[in-house]
Amino acid sequence: MMLSMTKSKIAITLPPALVARARRAVRAGRADSVSAYVAAALEEKTKLDELEDMLADMLAQTGGPLTEDERRVADEALGITHQRKRRVA
Repeated sequence: MMLSMTKSKIAITLPPALVARARRAVRAGRADSVSAYVAAALEEKTKLDELEDMLADMLAQTGGPLTEDERRVADEALGITHQRKRRVA
């Protein structure tokens, strides 16, 4: 959590549905305020972006994205099975 950080005030525009969800989260006790809820969401998004950048760097250093064959071998090693979806005529 960012309790010790200095805070900056900004104005943002959000779709009404997102504002309503944030307010519900505050009422439910999942956040202290809408600002805290938005800050937590931005923190998570930042982490995901950083992980995506790190993965891209790792892939660049190791020869690029996995081939379909490499992905299949990895899935088998992890015990992941993919079921084919049936087409409905």
